[in-house]
Amino acid sequence: MQVPFRSSLQTVKPEWIDYNGHLNMAYYNVLFDEAVDQLYPAIGFGTDYLERTGCTTYIAEFHICYLRELHAGDEVTCTFWLVEHDEKRFHAYQEMYHRDGWLAATAEGLTLHVDQSGPKVAPMPASIQEALSAYKGAQPTLPAAERIGRRVSLKR
Repeated sequence: MQVPFRSSLQTVKPEWIDYNGHLNMAYYNVLFDEAVDQLYPAIGFGTDYLERTGCTTYIAEFHICYLRELHAGDEVTCTFWLVEHDEKRFHAYQEMYHRDGWLAATAEGLTLHVDQSGPKVAPMPASIQEALSAYKGAQPTLPAAERIGRRVSLKR
């Protein structure tokens, strides 16, 4: 697995364009989420994991910084950086790049491992915790640290 992970090219669909003529904010979430779905099997998650264990992941918090407009037909890839993790959660940072190489958006999220029988937050299996540790250990220094841990506010 490539670390940091980079998704395959994804295309901005015409129906995702808002009345301002650019990608609607909701679909940045879709693109980031679909990129993570490509990574998940390498870590041990995915639909087969849910079917086998009754466990899955839920996003508890997700922040996006919109840096440059995207339009219908634009192609993007997303990277995935693991900031930290424990037995029940992981904190990730993602970047969305236009095919031409410029940064369109960044995202930061807190993901929970959930046993759907509760549902309740539950520890991940050791194999997934080990995969997360290996991933974190293999990645170079985190980029754009100023975009990690941000809060929304009016600057004074």
